[in-house]
Amino acid sequence: MTVHYEVADHIARVTIDRPDRLNAVDEATEHELQRVWSDIESRDDIWCAVLTGAGEKAFCVGADVKAAAEGDQGGVNYWLAPRPGGFGGIATRNSLTVPVIGRVNGHALGGGFEMMLGCDIVVASDNATFGLPEPRIGFIPLDGGMVQLARHIPYRRAMGILLTGGRFKAAEALEFGLINEVVGQAELDEAVDRWVDQILHCAPHSLRAVKAVVRQTAHLSVEDAMGRRLPELTDAFLAADREEGMKAFVEKRRPNWQGR
Repeated sequence: MTVHYEVADHIARVTIDRPDRLNAVDEATEHELQRVWSDIESRDDIWCAVLTGAGEKAFCVGADVKAAAEGDQGGVNYWLAPRPGGFGGIATRNSLTVPVIGRVNGHALGGGFEMMLGCDIVVASDNATFGLPEPRIGFIPLDGGMVQLARHIPYRRAMGILLTGGRFKAAEALEFGLINEVVGQAELDEAVDRWVDQILHCAPHSLRAVKAVVRQTAHLSVEDAMGRRLPELTDAFLAADREEGMKAFVEKRRPNWQGR
């Protein structure tokens, strides 16, 4: 398997495991990632997901262009093939309401960068690099890069990245506001676990509602967004965990969420 997927203690951990190819995504890996995100989306027992790549060199360097060019699809057809949710099934997946943390352990390039844009919180090692180099090999960042980047950072910074295909380092990504934290490689797991613990402090239904509203109303005016009655909002208001949250607050203890 080129994708390791495990669930424990309400946390889903998804690892692209092709370190010899810098965790580049071939057709089989893309299909497996699509399956994994669909499974996470369908489950109530998962309250947080962590996405990363195997090894210490790369998070993901995007599509395995060599494999695509040699395969049945051919290079161009591979890049133009539909991928629900964008690259890796996560780059533009607004239907997934579980918080996703990107554990960027190295290069996040091309589709890997697009996958990072699809995460909600990103913690990167100080050796990580970022970029959308597709134009440098005659392609374009189809799976979220072109449409997402200028929505995350100022226009000219986004265009400076998109129109040069250049790379930039973790410190710059932090300055741009693209990631939340930069740590040394040795501290990466500790930092990610800290973010996971903070997420698990919160009621699962509350976070699902928050993410759904943010993701699904970003294109609306404030008035229209406030007027949307998404199913996740109803679920949060009706959840039994609301009573537990209030009780824990009064008793000055951490809530014991049940996810219902």
